[in-house]
Parts: sequence; C-alpha cells; structure tokens
Amino acid sequence: MNRETRAHVCRLLVAVLFAAATATGIAQGTDPAYGTWKLNLSKSKYSPGPAPKELTLSIEAAGPGRKVAVTGVAGDGTPMSWGYSGNLDGKDIRMSGTNPDADVVMLKRIAANATRSTFKLAGKRTLVNGVSVSPDGKTLTVATSGVNAKGATVKNTQVFEKQ
Repeated sequence: MNRETRAHVCRLLVAVLFAAATATGIAQGTDPAYGTWKLNLSKSKYSPGPAPKELTLSIEAAGPGRKVAVTGVAGDGTPMSWGYSGNLDGKDIRMSGTNPDADVVMLKRIAANATRSTFKLAGKRTLVNGVSVSPDGKTLTVATSGVNAKGATVKNTQVFEKQ
C-alpha cells in the first residue's frame, strides 16, 4: 500500500470511528427520560392506594441502556429505595433494593419518548409500566397496570415533573 492510500485509509477510519462515537453520544444524550423527576401527587392517581408520600426518580445513561434509582416514602411512612441498571433490549435485569412487587425488570423502547418496563417477582409477571415523556420534556408519566405481590389489581397513573 502506497503512502497516499495509507493516508486515505487512515482518514476514512478516523471518520468512521468519529461518526460511531458521535452517534452513540447523541443517542445517549437525547433520551428525554434522563434527569431527576419528582412525583406530583395532585396530578397522580392510585388504585389501590395509598399513594406514596413522596417519590423521586433518577434516570441516567448506562452504556446503551439506563440506570434508574427510585427513592421516597411509602404511604405508610416506610422508606423506599430500589433501582436497576440495564439495556432496553427486553432481557431480564436484576433489581437492587426493596421493591415489594419485583426482583427483575425487562425494559423495551417503544418510541423515541416512551419505554415499557415489565416487572416480575419470582419469575411471575406482576406489573407493567408504560413510561412516556411529554414533547416539552418537562413531564414524565408512568401508567402502571397488573397485579401486585399482595394480589391486588393495580391501575396507577403517576405524573412526575423534571427538576
């Protein structure tokens, strides 16, 4: 390979690597769910109750997926803290912390501003969350349905505001 051809191949390789790195950075940086979100109790609905006294979500990039941390105070006053980190590829992700309704979650992107989280406890599906971010990026809504670990049918709508 002559000098000019080597230089051309090097420029092409650098351009391809730069484009791949830029595309990855853009994909991770533009997820509208990234950030810290606080529950707006007055706009949220819980069936069955009680609603939590407070709830904060933290969502950040984790490789090609995301890291989610949930903290707050349950309706009965007990502290809540759980989370997970994984890809949006529909595969099981082991959860950490104290989520009474799940020990595993599966994530799947369903639109640019929406994902589906399917929770399982001991291998059995419990709850499904449809998570969407408003076009202005200021509101994150979680629509939850299913049967919790206590056997109660759940149909919640949680509205969070970006901090």
